[in-house]
Amino acid sequence: MNDKEAVLEALKVVQDPDLHKDIVTLGFIKDLAACAGVVKFKIELTTPACPVKEQLKQQAYDAVMAIEGVTTVNIEMTAQVKSSLPVGNKLGGDIKHVIAVTSGKGGVGKSTCAVNLAAALSATGAKVGILDADVYGPNIPVMLGIHRKPEGRGKKLFPIKAHGIKTMSVGYMIEDGQPVMWRGPMLHRALQQFLQDVEWGELDYLIVDMPPGTGDAQLSLAQLVPLTGMVVVTTPQEVSQTDVRRAIGMAEQVKTTILGVIENMAGEIFGEGGGKTISEKFDIPFLGSIPLQADIRKCGDSGVPLVIENAESNVAKIFADMAGKVAAEISKIQATSLPVLEV
Repeated sequence: MNDKEAVLEALKVVQDPDLHKDIVTLGFIKDLAACAGVVKFKIELTTPACPVKEQLKQQAYDAVMAIEGVTTVNIEMTAQVKSSLPVGNKLGGDIKHVIAVTSGKGGVGKSTCAVNLAAALSATGAKVGILDADVYGPNIPVMLGIHRKPEGRGKKLFPIKAHGIKTMSVGYMIEDGQPVMWRGPMLHRALQQFLQDVEWGELDYLIVDMPPGTGDAQLSLAQLVPLTGMVVVTTPQEVSQTDVRRAIGMAEQVKTTILGVIENMAGEIFGEGGGKTISEKFDIPFLGSIPLQADIRKCGDSGVPLVIENAESNVAKIFADMAGKVAAEISKIQATSLPVLEV
């Protein structure tokens, strides 16, 4: 057994807790070099938002240092997000994953969750965009502090970048307070343009803030792009839980994976536990519970997501944890397509 083989054999004890395989079999080890007791390699994860990357790095370091004769171990952590979309799709850019954030009813803080999830993913180094598909109530421009129209060239539009996130919204095209009164075909065409005629460039994750309910927009999105999955937002109230069951049922009908459920506005006023109940009943991941706090609303109104404005706050850490869980769920979906390295 040569030096490289010894290192790879040692690294087989390091297991990814989400994918349930070792990091060698998963093909995570890149650019391995071993000579005269010095070992260097990269661990290339499936997402920069991996919630256990520091744990994996430490375990890999300990495993290699335990090899007789090894004196130095240098590990570089990288990530390469694999695409779930078919080759030749019509999206306006190299978009690897499309995630719909939806709810069964309005008023549950869906847009707040979408914006902060996008910001949390972006904070890990991922390339993130957010599409405001809630055309009847576009809130993303306010929540990201954007007050200008996007630039265009020919039939193409360029997303507006704010806080490191590429964005597009019908709210950029209309005057404040102007109503959007579109029937189904117009809504479908608008979503098609936002997905196909916007120069998104390279994105690891495109977050789509959906309108509430289970109507034309949801069906159009399912027809226009193969979604990686949906994140469902609810509140602890029974009325919200009843509606979210419909959203889950719709996801099943259009054969879309539910990546998880978020319980928003938990606390004394609305109670808590509704999201957990939904998660257990439908056997879908529970991503976390967001408490009802004034700071979340204030940050949304100011145009700076709480994850950015107050990154060390408890709520920001909850959003970061949820973003990691969403990324982990996506990695699980793709685990079967990862390369296997034989040693």
